[in-house]
Amino acid sequence: MNAPIRIAIVDDHPLFREGVTRSLAEIGGFELVGEGANADDAEQLARAAPDILLLDISMPGGGLKALGAILAARPQQKVVMLTVSEANADVAEALKVGARGYVLKGVGSKALAEILRDVADGQSYVSPILSARLLSDLLKPAGSKPDPLSLLTAREADILKLVSEGLSNKEVAARLSLQEKTVKHHMTRVLAKLNVRNRTEAALIAREAREIRN
Repeated sequence: MNAPIRIAIVDDHPLFREGVTRSLAEIGGFELVGEGANADDAEQLARAAPDILLLDISMPGGGLKALGAILAARPQQKVVMLTVSEANADVAEALKVGARGYVLKGVGSKALAEILRDVADGQSYVSPILSARLLSDLLKPAGSKPDPLSLLTAREADILKLVSEGLSNKEVAARLSLQEKTVKHHMTRVLAKLNVRNRTEAALIAREAREIRN
């Protein structure tokens, strides 16, 4: 009988950690050897040399920063990013630094287990939709103007589209069945990613991008 794959998971949402741990335990073949909630925890857990370390990107201290520190100290450590971030920049940076996998949190438990088995066997994995996006960017003609909206997740793009159509946060929330505070949170991230000061400037970028595509 093969030894179980030793997993450590770092994510600042305890319920998510619990869900992943329970799902893998039910499938079998995995052993949880540690869990944490921030970058410092991740670096400490890596010292125990789990077979695979699962990291979130948006945890306190930064998942990508922790990834770099961990692999600088232990280049052989297998790390899989398990995150909601679909941003090309995050995917590219994680792979450049040395992550063995980049998985979106919507993945099913059986699929996640299969991915982790493959990574444990020495393979790499990137969610198909994200690898297709990266390939598309690589194939763009040199000197072509980058699409600023490529940095946004699907949800952020949906929200920005409605904002650019003149809807308020409250109206966007109603349209997408979200809480208004959730829309505000997403818009804060949109402004940061697009490097603009307010929703008006963000809406202008969205309209310009649509005109270029059309």
